[in-house]
Amino acid sequence: MAALSPLDQFPDRPVLVTGAAGFIGYHLAERLLGEGRAVIGLDNLSTYYDVELKKARLGRLRAHNRFNFVHLDLTRGPEVRTLVEKERPAVLVNLAAQAGVRYSLTNPHAYVDANLTGFLNILEACRHGEVKHLVYASTSSVYGANTKMPFSTDDPVDHPLTLYAATKRANELMAHSYSHLFSIPMTGLRFFTVYGPWGRPDMALFLFTKAILSGKPIDVFAGGELERDFTYIDDIVEGMRRVMDRTPKPHPGWDAAQATPAESAAPFRVYNIGGGRPVKVSRFIKVLEGVLGRKAEKHILPMQPGDVVATLADTSVLQRDTGFSPTISIEEGVPRFVRWYREFYGV
Repeated sequence: MAALSPLDQFPDRPVLVTGAAGFIGYHLAERLLGEGRAVIGLDNLSTYYDVELKKARLGRLRAHNRFNFVHLDLTRGPEVRTLVEKERPAVLVNLAAQAGVRYSLTNPHAYVDANLTGFLNILEACRHGEVKHLVYASTSSVYGANTKMPFSTDDPVDHPLTLYAATKRANELMAHSYSHLFSIPMTGLRFFTVYGPWGRPDMALFLFTKAILSGKPIDVFAGGELERDFTYIDDIVEGMRRVMDRTPKPHPGWDAAQATPAESAAPFRVYNIGGGRPVKVSRFIKVLEGVLGRKAEKHILPMQPGDVVATLADTSVLQRDTGFSPTISIEEGVPRFVRWYREFYGV
């Protein structure tokens, strides 16, 4: 039986969302503010992609009187700990990270700083700041060289194909150690190819839309035959909200001899959040072409280093524990993104 949600137990304590100026962080913060909750948004406004887009997201969040923004880098451990000890958030949601699979091939140190050192500082802050539940972002990339489909949280994840994936798998292991040592409830979420309004400019849908509307070719890897479990942002946020309300407990009768990576004798859990429907990139492009009313000029390229042929989430455990199932197809989600893109950029 799940414990009572910290958000219900401590209604006067805020939620701290790191990476609040980012794509997922912005949407989660907006959802929480819409529920009337106090939100502290932390972000370092990294220049990895357009800072003006991040500032525009923050501008919308600042319209809520229960939102407080803190401009801070997670590598500044003492300041992170001071903030958490002062504000005493009931739930801390860590979405701050150095994102991007391919960027890790050329800028590896950025991933060590943000995803390892930064996450360690989050764990230490939770340890000393009376945080009742840490929810943190992992990624479908941790499945790496796995080929069994769909990807299950019961599967071993010992062969990451990029440093980005390795740092995210390390986050799961680091979280487990702190959950075990200090009895802090922690839940990791493996996201699968998130898309939607206010999305990241380095992601496929954004890149494709911008190029097609500009009359430029799009880069299509492996002939568009790669399959991805595209997941609309509203589905991601709904799943996260349900997880935030479900504080993990130690698994009763847990046996290390028959263990899976997703649960433990500690108050620790890992879930997949994905659309649950594999979609070929070529079909994704066709849907986008239909929405834009334009054909894409395709620049066909070979598969990239660190890429995988397919991703597909087994979300049965998330559904069992929270009752959540994704509902939004690409036929619904892609037009919503295009409407936002046209409006935001005046196209």
